[in-house]
Amino acid sequence: VDPEKALKNTMSWGTLGTVRPFSNFWADRDAAEIQSALERKDAVNLVRVLTNRSNAQRQLIADAFREMAQKDLEAGVKKAVSGELASLLLELLMPPLEYEARRLQQAMVGLGTDEETLMEILSTRSGQQLQDISAAYKFTYKKDLEKELKAETSGDFAKLVVALLNKQSVAGSVQTDTESLAASVNGKKAEAGPWIAVLTSRDQDHLKRVLMGLEVQCGQKVDQVLEKNFSGDIRLGLKILAQCSRNPYVYLAKRLTSTKASIVHGVMVSHCEEDLLCIRAAYLKLTGTSLYTALQKQYKGEHLQALLAVCRSED
Repeated sequence: VDPEKALKNTMSWGTLGTVRPFSNFWADRDAAEIQSALERKDAVNLVRVLTNRSNAQRQLIADAFREMAQKDLEAGVKKAVSGELASLLLELLMPPLEYEARRLQQAMVGLGTDEETLMEILSTRSGQQLQDISAAYKFTYKKDLEKELKAETSGDFAKLVVALLNKQSVAGSVQTDTESLAASVNGKKAEAGPWIAVLTSRDQDHLKRVLMGLEVQCGQKVDQVLEKNFSGDIRLGLKILAQCSRNPYVYLAKRLTSTKASIVHGVMVSHCEEDLLCIRAAYLKLTGTSLYTALQKQYKGEHLQALLAVCRSED
């Protein structure tokens, strides 16, 4: 599947996701089935039901389960299964905005900040989605996301993440933007300001043209320009943002080559109802292996079965 072709031929269910609503859906029936699976610690049926329903349907199942069993489904899952499988199923049970808010919170909690996860979410979500995620963050953690980001980051990187959180598309001139970026790396010390201003406020088509123009002007790939002129967090942040401005699916496919289950879960759960088909196509092009096959080399047991169900099929 070519991601661009896939976008044009939107699937018949109207999404480029791999997980779609289950057609013959009855929340009460699913809740009863899950209740008996939890009692028997039957992970196979638990995985089958939860990975074959959309998130909206899972929320209805959780409500029906609460009424039927007089306890939360999350508590039942934690008791019946453990490890990576439990993590994945609990993530699938979270409403999408709450899940993204939790990923941001987890990236900032404890020692050290996971800058790459912050950048992944902030770079691949629209301004409106980020406003909704901010509201979910405030509701869940009783804290302001922008203030938290400022407290957990510093310098130019802090400016970058805050600009991304508040991004709005503003029209600009391709030539002016290209010259501004080229000038920012021509002095004694490279300036991040123009990069932050341009990369967080223009639409994708505009940025593709700016970055192509910059490569012609500098005689180097954008990655090389950033590598040579910046260091630390801001270099990482600008490289991710430049990559996502060109093709977010390639960047997300690279994320899926990680050996960390938490990163793989993050991308797959976040994108399974939106555009995982495009990410799968980019993964195949990038690695020469389908995501479906790659998962089988890395994971096993019911955890693998759940990941394969979310991935959905071989490319």
